[in-house]
Amino acid sequence: MTPELVADLARTGESELVEFKRSSAEINSAAQAVCAMLNHRGGRVLIGVAPTGQVLGQEVGARTIEDIAQRLREIEPPAFPSIDRVSVGGTREVLAITVGAGNSTPYTFRNRAYRRVGNTNEVMTRAAYDRLLLEKLHSEERWENRPAPDWTIEDLDEREIRLTVADAVRTSRLEDPGSLDPRDLLRGLGLLKDGVLLRAAVVLFGAEQRVVAEFPQCMLRIARFAGIDRTEFIDNRQVHGNAFRLLRSAETFLRDHNPIAGRLVAGSIERIDAPLYPPLAVREALANAICHRDYAIGGGSVAVGIYDDRLEVTSSGSLHFQLTPAMLFGPHESLPWNPLIARVFYRRGIIESWGRGTIRMVELAAAANLPRPEIEDAGGCVTVRFRPQRYVPPQLVQRPVTERQRTILAMLDEAPAGLPLREIVAKLDGETTTRQVRLDLNVLKMLDLAQSSGRGRAARWRRS
Repeated sequence: MTPELVADLARTGESELVEFKRSSAEINSAAQAVCAMLNHRGGRVLIGVAPTGQVLGQEVGARTIEDIAQRLREIEPPAFPSIDRVSVGGTREVLAITVGAGNSTPYTFRNRAYRRVGNTNEVMTRAAYDRLLLEKLHSEERWENRPAPDWTIEDLDEREIRLTVADAVRTSRLEDPGSLDPRDLLRGLGLLKDGVLLRAAVVLFGAEQRVVAEFPQCMLRIARFAGIDRTEFIDNRQVHGNAFRLLRSAETFLRDHNPIAGRLVAGSIERIDAPLYPPLAVREALANAICHRDYAIGGGSVAVGIYDDRLEVTSSGSLHFQLTPAMLFGPHESLPWNPLIARVFYRRGIIESWGRGTIRMVELAAAANLPRPEIEDAGGCVTVRFRPQRYVPPQLVQRPVTERQRTILAMLDEAPAGLPLREIVAKLDGETTTRQVRLDLNVLKMLDLAQSSGRGRAARWRRS
């Protein structure tokens, strides 16, 4: 640390990584700042600089350094910040305390944990403290690498296992195991420990019936809403099963409901119709949601919602390892919350490593002339949101009217005053459920063949 660097830092002002203290009389708050920086990204505390940035310096004796060191020893677990003495004129010096990001978070000072928020230090909430503690233990003990002792190879989808290994060998992401025995294949994928299946194996390859009963969080919720909120839906489904089944189900749903947008190609008079939201970008968001979500939340899920003005992919859990939505749009370290699951997705060729998933989504959206996707971490969920450049009216992809929908249209033709939902259901074959009829009516509405008025039991349906 040099006088020039002290002057530069003083001119720049306090920030996430820099804090000023007038003198060593403020050592307690300086130690709180060091503790907060250890729990964040590291930083420097300059003692002898006013909050305004004026370099004051102070007389520094051997006792001053010892008092500061003694106070910093009250940080737990032990941290070893460096303390530099920088002459700033005459006998006055600035003391620069420097720390990197701590390797043993969460840290406490006098039994309180602190976190850095902008250029301030706040007492950490219990929830935030527990989260840091969980992340500290994550490399050794996490939900996905715990055993599933009641599960056997027979409870898994062996075809999916073999297909995964075949794809991994074909793309050179796994050496040929020289065996087709599922036990050998799972061992090669790191999903067996001491002969016992891990929970990650169940998430990736579990047979549907047992997954539904014992791992309810292995669920996908998919919906096409009529409008821009959740008041009314056109199609609404829940799918249970292993990760690959969920991914395929989502992609099938998107093929039916992804709006179509037309564009003109430079140098050509032809109009090209293509899905509004690029399937590869949405697939990347889905794969990331499956790999990074928190499976310890028993009622959690991955959800896809298509609205008239956006498409959202939501997963249970929050961002970890101090990642923020803004950081995900730049180069960042790949820190999957479920590395075993993510590694199998990587070997299958579904995702890339090195933290490029979100960057690839941005590139694919830009290629489709869409704004940069939005990422929101709130309410215990992470949401990736795609938006069009402009409003695009809802439009189905090559979806013909079914025989039952034609029957419903005939009923509405014969009832100019309209029919309530319950009467339409009663007039059908007796095997069609209310839910199926509601879906049919919403499809007809979106195709501008039917319309509704009123709400609840008073609502009536008519031909458009």
